[in-house]
Amino acid sequence: MERSIIISSGRCGSTMLSDLIVEEPDTLSAQEFFMAMPWRSTGEALSGSAYWEFMSRPRADVATLFRIGLAPEEVRYPTTGRWATDLGSMPHVMGITLAKLTDDPDTLYDRLGERVPGFPRQSMVRHHQDFLDVLAELLGRRRWVERSGGSSLITARLLAGYPSARIIYLTRNWADTARSMSRHPMFQLVQLRTEALNRFGVDPFELAPGDPVTDEMRPYLPERIDAVRLRERGADPGKFVHLCAFMSGQAEQALADSPPAHLLTLAYEDVLLDPVGQLTRVGEFLLFDDPAGWADQVGARVKAPAGSAR
Repeated sequence: MERSIIISSGRCGSTMLSDLIVEEPDTLSAQEFFMAMPWRSTGEALSGSAYWEFMSRPRADVATLFRIGLAPEEVRYPTTGRWATDLGSMPHVMGITLAKLTDDPDTLYDRLGERVPGFPRQSMVRHHQDFLDVLAELLGRRRWVERSGGSSLITARLLAGYPSARIIYLTRNWADTARSMSRHPMFQLVQLRTEALNRFGVDPFELAPGDPVTDEMRPYLPERIDAVRLRERGADPGKFVHLCAFMSGQAEQALADSPPAHLLTLAYEDVLLDPVGQLTRVGEFLLFDDPAGWADQVGARVKAPAGSAR
């Protein structure tokens, strides 16, 4: 199985790139998987059934956005699906990762439920890899490429956990990235969580039972956040420039400290200027059978977002 990871701050063309990779028939484009996973205790071993039980829980950040009426646009779950009337209870991998792969994510979820509980007792990192391997196998793909917006924040953990993975580091100028982040509820939430982590030393969405919570931290808790408080963060794009700087620093320091065996650095602006040429580079790096043919097929879909600098 060939394995690759796209690392980026998010809001820099990573979703577009993932949606183009979907068109390569041998490749599973896994979206928003790693950033939805916990990274506090990745070295602790757990059984396959315990891992599947975790994957069957709702995703706390997405459930919070549903609760306050700011559903993220990335959620593609069908209106006829099993959880359509209670999206806040939808399992971790359902609304984005699986729903972007098939029109029937419920059936795919059930097929995974027949396999994943049988995984051996192992670390969370290894469970994640095996999960993506099985997902690719079920869909008849021989490689997977994972992409999560904001994965810059966990670059060091991804490099340590998957040392043989091929890494694409996707960048975009901070001003346009920050402007886009400031309008997006998921990144408003990322900024709030990062600020809480810097101020209190803990991500409020990763609190364990019994962890102390100060009065100053309570407004950051998932059950306390509201739409007004979240939207207010978007009024100051400067907060998101700082977030971009922090996220880029995290990624670049990790890449410098632990250089991956296979690394492609890609600028979003270059993709806009030369879609076919830059996508051919991507296809070659990801070991596609016909990288130039794939790039020719999908290159016309590369469009600059309205109002962005080129």
